Amino acid sequence: MTRKTGFGAAPGEATAGLGPRGWLTLITLCMAQFMIALDFSIVTVALPAIDRGLGFGDAADLQWVMTAFILPTAGFLLLFGRVSDLVGRRPLFILGLVVVTAFSLVAGLATAPWVLIAARAGQGVGSAMVGATALALLTASFPEGPRRDKALGVSGALLSLGFVVGTIAGGVITSGLSWRWTMLILVIMGVVVLAGAVALLDKDEERGRARLDVPGALLATTGLLALVYGISTVGEYGWGSLPALVPLIAAVVLLAGFLVVEGRQEAPLAPLSILRRPTVKWGGLTGFITFGMCGGTTVLLSLYMQEVLHWSPLATGVGFIVEGVAAMISGSLAARFISGLGSPAVLLTGLLVQGLGTAAMLLLPQDGDLVLLLVTSAALGFGHVLAVVSFIGTMTSGVPSEHTGLASGLAQTAQQVGSAVGVAVLAAVVAASTAPFAASPEAAALDGLRSGLLVAAAVTLAGVLVAVLFLRGARSDPAGTTAGGPRSGDEVAAS
Repeated sequence: MTRKTGFGAAPGEATAGLGPRGWLTLITLCMAQFMIALDFSIVTVALPAIDRGLGFGDAADLQWVMTAFILPTAGFLLLFGRVSDLVGRRPLFILGLVVVTAFSLVAGLATAPWVLIAARAGQGVGSAMVGATALALLTASFPEGPRRDKALGVSGALLSLGFVVGTIAGGVITSGLSWRWTMLILVIMGVVVLAGAVALLDKDEERGRARLDVPGALLATTGLLALVYGISTVGEYGWGSLPALVPLIAAVVLLAGFLVVEGRQEAPLAPLSILRRPTVKWGGLTGFITFGMCGGTTVLLSLYMQEVLHWSPLATGVGFIVEGVAAMISGSLAARFISGLGSPAVLLTGLLVQGLGTAAMLLLPQDGDLVLLLVTSAALGFGHVLAVVSFIGTMTSGVPSEHTGLASGLAQTAQQVGSAVGVAVLAAVVAASTAPFAASPEAAALDGLRSGLLVAAAVTLAGVLVAVLFLRGARSDPAGTTAGGPRSGDEVAAS
């Protein structure tokens, strides 16, 4: 399929209708991804209340409420992405919804810290199943072109909005009801999405016949788990500490071993021909960057509102509404932009807007500037969703149907690991740059936050350079060709 290169070429394509069943299917899949994003962020504001309710007693132990969810969510995505290609995406998606819903109920009724942490780990495993399959089901349900671009636009906007809504909802629910409802609300959502999945998703789907690559699965999963665990300990122990260095070194060794093993397997977990595709390789890197720097910057903005401006947690959550609205607008326009310019160009534009918005945050003053805060956060949300939609479209475009689950798992892995790395790196920069002898605590906090924002802006703009150098001519179509014509396997590998 050939993509149009100008806005005036085919105006009807960008607004191609999805149809009633298409919209219901899209809503079901988007609600699933929204639920996973909500699950991640809704407890952040509720952590103090959870501590009081269950008596964790130690900040390091309390942090496991978040870490226990993040570890399996990021660590199992690649594995479940490949498993879905073999056993079917629909059954694994439904199983994941059942697991998330069941463990959300356990979490909401938990009476001891260990029960809540175990339930959060169970939610993470189910979330990895849902995350790896929801995107694959979406790309399989909507053919490559304007309909898929529109679907990805809605999905990307709701995914980003889930993080924002989670922050707001966590404050409202914890203040008005109980922290337990931050978990129980996921049970209600899970039942609704499960009903939609059973009724709407196509039961007749193509499945792979190859066996699961067990050595590759073990190396990839343990490597990713070690990587995310090492990163999650950085905030507590620092980059040079043994608790952080040992798992990070282990992650490098395990993931390097994974690449070696994959080159020798007849039916690898992740064929090197897929990993070497420029759209997968460089598209994944840009996705890693946009999620890492947006997630980290959002945390820095939250600290700015609370530690510098002294806003309440609820007011801080409300302060992100404009970012959420900008994300929704961006998602609604993404399909038209991609139809006219192509995914790589829109990816470049999204990263540029996100990077410039982050750079402008360096001007935020100690006494506050509401207009500047809202404008820069809106630019962050708008640019980020453009980048998310186009990076997913870039990574999944032209991938053979038997590998769409793998490509979706790789895209989700880039998102999850990128978010964990971004928050850890920017937090470390802020900690190292906070001036101990500043005129006031607010001035000290602002100095550190500005250093973190500077790094976030620089890394995001470096992502623009990656898109310019490696993705500008890499648009793939279903036949495996690019904008410049067909490419052989050797040519792709050489890229």
